[in-house]
Amino acid sequence: MVASPLVNRLSEEGATPPGRKRAVVTGATTGIGYELARLLAADGHDLTIVARSTQVLERVAGELAERHGVAVSPISMDLSLPGAASELFASLSGRPIEVLVNNAGFGTYGPFAETDLDATLGMIRLNVEALTHLTRLVLPGMMEEGRGRILNVASTAAFQPGPLMAVYYATKAYVLHFTEALAEELRDAPVTVTVLCPGPTSTAFQKRADMEDSGLMRYLGVMDAATVAEAGYRGMWRGRRIVIPGLMNRLTPLSVRLTPRTLVARMVGLIQK
Repeated sequence: MVASPLVNRLSEEGATPPGRKRAVVTGATTGIGYELARLLAADGHDLTIVARSTQVLERVAGELAERHGVAVSPISMDLSLPGAASELFASLSGRPIEVLVNNAGFGTYGPFAETDLDATLGMIRLNVEALTHLTRLVLPGMMEEGRGRILNVASTAAFQPGPLMAVYYATKAYVLHFTEALAEELRDAPVTVTVLCPGPTSTAFQKRADMEDSGLMRYLGVMDAATVAEAGYRGMWRGRRIVIPGLMNRLTPLSVRLTPRTLVARMVGLIQK
């Protein structure tokens, strides 16, 4: 098994992840999800990785298993379909799940009245419903085992309204508030819940959302997925509730609180055009 530099640093800081169990990562074939799966594998966790593309899943599973000496089970599934979370959970019988990473999600770009309705509803089902459903199914087992970590991937979009991506921003606000509330409920429990809120990140997300040329990507600093994932990974093991990678991104919640809401919406809309 190959140990990652991160696990060595965490060990020095007294926050070494506990022994090998199983981690489940959705949206695990590209970007932040892939980097989180890589970190978990490097730290000795057997993995169940979930994404839509069977071919890419199998390639990533083989790569992680060979490189890190862990068992990797690929599950090809579209979590935006009704009942998908239940189907996924039913396939996870066996060893307890120690880590759940709810990373799968997508966005659509453009005026709400012109967006594809099916895509918009599918986004809500994936970004909100599947994340909530899977968390609810996995959490009782973690409580029974007396250990567990849940990492939900949101965005700095969660802190503000987002014209031209109105529904996407709203779904990420849900993820943020849901995670904060759940973390408070679990304050004295052996399970922690963390929300990762990255700013613009170099992933396949922008291509799927058709926003590669938007002002958001042109004018704001774009972080790489590996850096974002490492920040989220550290925060998850330390039990932090909110992780916002990057100094400029951490200023977002503060600037939103100090600015009139109508002006925030107008400024975000101008940036996104």
